[in-house]
Amino acid sequence: MRIPRIFHPESLCDNSRLALASNAARHVGRVLRLREGDELTLFNGCGGEYPATIVELNKRELWVECKERVESECESPLKITLAQGVSKGDRMDYTIQKAVELGISTIVPLNTERSVVSLKGERLEKKLEHWRGVIISACEQCGRNTLPVLSPLTSLHEWLMQPLNGMGLTLDHRAECGVNALSPEHTTITLLVGPEGGLSVAERSAASAAGYHGMRLGPRVLRTETAALTALAALQSRWGDLG
Repeated sequence: MRIPRIFHPESLCDNSRLALASNAARHVGRVLRLREGDELTLFNGCGGEYPATIVELNKRELWVECKERVESECESPLKITLAQGVSKGDRMDYTIQKAVELGISTIVPLNTERSVVSLKGERLEKKLEHWRGVIISACEQCGRNTLPVLSPLTSLHEWLMQPLNGMGLTLDHRAECGVNALSPEHTTITLLVGPEGGLSVAERSAASAAGYHGMRLGPRVLRTETAALTALAALQSRWGDLG
């Protein structure tokens, strides 16, 4: 049986005893149905992980004993930022979850001309918190010990005003260049993907003026979540750690 990996948002120390956060304790005790003496792996998102053993479990608390830190990392050599136009329903959740599994470093949710989701105020805060939970769950599942950064929601116009670090790519099925035509000189990449309906002509022009290059993924028009993940897999396969 695979040893469960649990995110602990506070500092972790060698040979220490600590109580898990209430939501993690409920998950371990009620969903995973682990008991005293069972093993866990804890990580706090800052790198490294800690083997641990459940030493006390009751209705209110779950205590574990951490062992010595293990320097275990599976981060990609590519530093990829996914600047993703916010999509509706569970499409955005799916994109974030799989992007984490594919080694993304930073996720930037964007408002674009064709975005159909309006997020403001309390609703926005709840959605960002939900997306953080998606990131944590994906890291628990795939073995990553460093949490990708979730940037605040911003407009594409504001995002394009920031200096571009490394290579900038815009997914565009009209582009002539595919992934195999790209130069492998950069290990830092920003991938810009539109929401349902894609980016407008004006947005594509603004991205080009900001230094982004159009990239196509073949002859078919892909859904936003399919396009983002296909591009990430292609980049990781070519220059990263897939293959």
